[in-house]
Order: sequence, then structure tokens, then C-alpha cells
Amino acid sequence: MNYTEIEIATLDVVLKDLLIAELSAIGFDGFEETDSGLKAFSSENSFDNDALDLIAIKHSLEFSQKEIPLQNWNKLWESNFSPITVEDFVGIRADFHDTIKNVTYEIVITPKMSFGTGHHATTYMMMLLMKDLKFTNKTVFDFGTGTGILAILAEKLGASYIEAVDYDDWCIENSLENLERNNTQHVKVAKADTAITNKKFDIVLANINKNIILSNIDALSEDAVSNSIILLSGLLEEDEKDILEATKQKGWEHIKTIKMDKWIAIQFEVYR
Repeated sequence: MNYTEIEIATLDVVLKDLLIAELSAIGFDGFEETDSGLKAFSSENSFDNDALDLIAIKHSLEFSQKEIPLQNWNKLWESNFSPITVEDFVGIRADFHDTIKNVTYEIVITPKMSFGTGHHATTYMMMLLMKDLKFTNKTVFDFGTGTGILAILAEKLGASYIEAVDYDDWCIENSLENLERNNTQHVKVAKADTAITNKKFDIVLANINKNIILSNIDALSEDAVSNSIILLSGLLEEDEKDILEATKQKGWEHIKTIKMDKWIAIQFEVYR
């Protein structure tokens, strides 16, 4: 299977963040920020061409497009993926890096085409919020698992069962590889394009984007037991108002919002 790469020339940092959010919503799931702009990647024929054209017109941008083979993508990640630490809480590295010292938890990730390495503000903030929660013997739902990084961390924090879903076959394959690499025992991975589970969870994680979150608000509410904690990210600062309005209608209590590089992550508690 080949992948489509588009390259957009822009030095505007805020616009790059906005483009990542908008391109994620139309089928792009890998991004690389360069000195001259932004590269976005999608598995072949899995993104909306018309929507891409509209985004370009909206922001008065031009883009180049080319097909790249799978093996080149993997080499790209390996050449650009560097270890990262989230405070002294967790260290994330690839299997070809040295062990990270002076962190409580370490996660080994081979990201490939999947989103979620801790480098991007959205994943980083999700882990910061997870740091302050009690996961011991809790059940967890990870909606849009990507690399599986949040599911892996949930198990390390003591969760008894984690259900992780994603709509993309490549993410499913990659997450399974990463789960095995981190010796997880309590994570179940499934393919799904909605948050409908017909189950109840103590903690719900959704690091995706505004449109997908809003379209799944009903399902995410149904996934929650009384006093569940729900963490949302993949959101820009300007998304907060719409998210808070939608969640208020569902009876979610807004606990806090944290911000990083124009992105936000929000913590809620759900009462029944």
C-alpha cells in the first residue's frame, strides 16, 4: 500500500496547528513540520480530495502532492523520531534508542503512520492529565488510539482493562506491535469508526479532533459510568467554546482545561 504526501508552504505556526486539525478531520493521520511548512500523510485514497481543495482555498494556500511507498515512510519516522519525556512522569522512545533514565514510566513506540508519540502537544497534555488520575483497577476506553500510547500508559498506571479502538487498519496494526513491545496484558484493540461500545468505563480518553468528538458526544456519554472521568484533546483553543456547550448539554462537569502551543486538553467528570 502506498501513501499520499502533501506539502504546504507556510511559516505561520498557528496556521500549521490549524491545518493539522483540519487535515486530521478529512483523513490525514501523519504530520511532519518542516522549516518551510507542513507535510501531511494519508494512506492512499483514504482522504477527501474535495475537502482538501476547500481547505487550500480557505487559507489561500497551494500544496504539492505525491505518492510515497510504505518503506520510505518508515525510514522517515526513524530518522526524525527522537526520545521525549513528559516531566519526570513518562519517557517515550523508539526501540533503537537508549533507555530513558529518571522517569517513572517508559514507553517504547514505533510510530510509523500512526498518530501519538508524545511529541505533539495534544498527546503530551493527555499524559499530563492522566498523571493526576487514579487508574488502579479502573476500566478505560481509548477512542482513536493511534499508536496505542495512551492505552499502554493506562495499563502501566494500573488499569485492569483497556479497550482501544481506531478506524485505520494501519493504526490497528501499529498499536498491536506497540502493545506487544511494551508487554501489555490488559488492552483489547478493535477497529471502529465511532465511540459506540455498549459498555461502561471508569475513564474515557479521546485524543482525536473537534468534529469527531462532537459527532460522538452521545456515544461517549453512554460509555461513561457514574463519576467517570473523560479526557478530550486534539482540540485548538478556539474549539473550547463549542466543546463546553456540547458537553454541558450532556451533564458533563468541566474540571479543567490545560493549554500548550495553541492546543488544549480538557478534563470532565460525568455524574448520573
